Amino acid sequence: MKIGIILQSNTPERVWNTFRLAIALWKADHSVGLFLFGEGVEIEDIADTEKFDISKKVEEFKGLGGQLFACETCLHVREKSESKVCPVTTMKDLVKMVEESDKVLVFG
Repeated sequence: MKIGIILQSNTPERVWNTFRLAIALWKADHSVGLFLFGEGVEIEDIADTEKFDISKKVEEFKGLGGQLFACETCLHVREKSESKVCPVTTMKDLVKMVEESDKVLVFG
């Protein structure tokens, strides 16, 4: 099954749990695309802690073949020009992910 996940949060526990789910879905043989939207594009600014190893979860997700995208407009609103963890995309790409997904989950 193709799963699209939209992450709209920069809260460490929400981000960490979203990636844990995305990883579990990959390990259960689902295809997963994860779109960082709104505050979600701030993911690279979230420091790892003893409880929430976000950078490791991001790398594990990408290592499994998960697709990760960041909203270009949301980055510009935050005066960022690019994402260091994933490609910068547009609303058109989000629409495509939604259209091609069997299910879409939103975490915010």
